[in-house]
Amino acid sequence: MATQVSSRIKGLMMVITGAALWGLSGTAAQVLFQEKQITAEWLVVVRMMLAGSALLLFAACKRMAIFSIWTDAKSIVNLLLFGFFGMLGVQYTYFASIATGNAATATLLQYLAPVYIVLYAMVVQKHRPSKEAVFAIVLALLGTFLLITNGSTGELKVPLISVGWGILSGVALAFYTLSSAQMLKQWHSTIVVGWGMVIGGGVMCFVVPPFPLPLVRWDAQTWLLILFVVVFGTLFAFLLFVESIRYLSPTESSLLSSVEPLSAVIASIAFLHVPFGLFQAIGAVCIMVTVLLLSQKKERHPSHSTST
Repeated sequence: MATQVSSRIKGLMMVITGAALWGLSGTAAQVLFQEKQITAEWLVVVRMMLAGSALLLFAACKRMAIFSIWTDAKSIVNLLLFGFFGMLGVQYTYFASIATGNAATATLLQYLAPVYIVLYAMVVQKHRPSKEAVFAIVLALLGTFLLITNGSTGELKVPLISVGWGILSGVALAFYTLSSAQMLKQWHSTIVVGWGMVIGGGVMCFVVPPFPLPLVRWDAQTWLLILFVVVFGTLFAFLLFVESIRYLSPTESSLLSSVEPLSAVIASIAFLHVPFGLFQAIGAVCIMVTVLLLSQKKERHPSHSTST
């Protein structure tokens, strides 16, 4: 019994730490964009190529057959779509939302992804929505309105371009989740995500080569922030999340990963002094409650759940 409790505590600490690192990496990226003149495109390339290669190396060290996924024709097509539209789509739109706005809002808007998955099920798969799903969608819309207006329609508190990128980030995350679900039944998540990052980063290399940007002052703080985003905010965060599932259920891990937007909000306010009004805070709570409601719905109907 004591062993089960200690294992559960270990899993909880892993998933909370991983989610917090994800959230903090968004704040670090905001500093790079707005104070160090790093571009979102460049950081996407570096983050995906380095973290993706490291994940594949980790999988190889664990004696996983990292190239076996390329022997299945259907998996190849799914992996290419996942890498380009899912992984690259999520990474670029998220960083673009941060660059034009702030990490707190970008992270919260990205967390609307479960709402888009519910809407997809309603429109495309003709699933009749439950009362809980309808309530969650209304709550998400209310939360988004409060988040970007702070309760006043006269002036947006977040630039419209940042809101647009944030919404696209949520849509891309929904695609990421749905497109990876089938592959994750056959292949380990480290292999799928690792190759997805390498594919997305490789495509982006044709747009922005991963060479040091000439207009950036490459001081120690710049390198430390990049290191944090790539190593702690991507590689370690993902590995902690995956390892936590050994001690917790996937649904519990997903619920606790809502720490990510919370940590992004706190870090943005504490370190970057991002103004966050009362109604924006209420909107943030509405969005996080939406995620919790939809995650609990998946737990009651595990056959319909998908994994990220």
